Amino acid sequence: MTSTTFELPGYRVVAGLGVVRGVVVRSRSVFGTIGAGMQSLVGGNISLFTELAERTRQQAFDTMLTQAEMAGADAVIGVRYDATEMMSGVTEVLCYGTAVRVEPLGG
Repeated sequence: MTSTTFELPGYRVVAGLGVVRGVVVRSRSVFGTIGAGMQSLVGGNISLFTELAERTRQQAFDTMLTQAEMAGADAVIGVRYDATEMMSGVTEVLCYGTAVRVEPLGG
């Protein structure tokens, strides 16, 4: 379970296990940049960059979940994303949150 909030409806946090994160550093390929440049001439959504961004975020999210599982967590709360351009065409995407153990309310 994941949440951008610090609560999970129907659950109580019983242990905080610390920050977990997933980091991915991606660069655009020459072909992708050329294709995106062509798409930008037409205007609208640049699907090549959209797909790259979505795949990168998903990989960072999955890596964060793997760290949470290794820590023994049931959930990750306070999930956030951050991105930093490290150099032209190279971007770091970070997904992070707090790994926790939870139990159902009333249980």
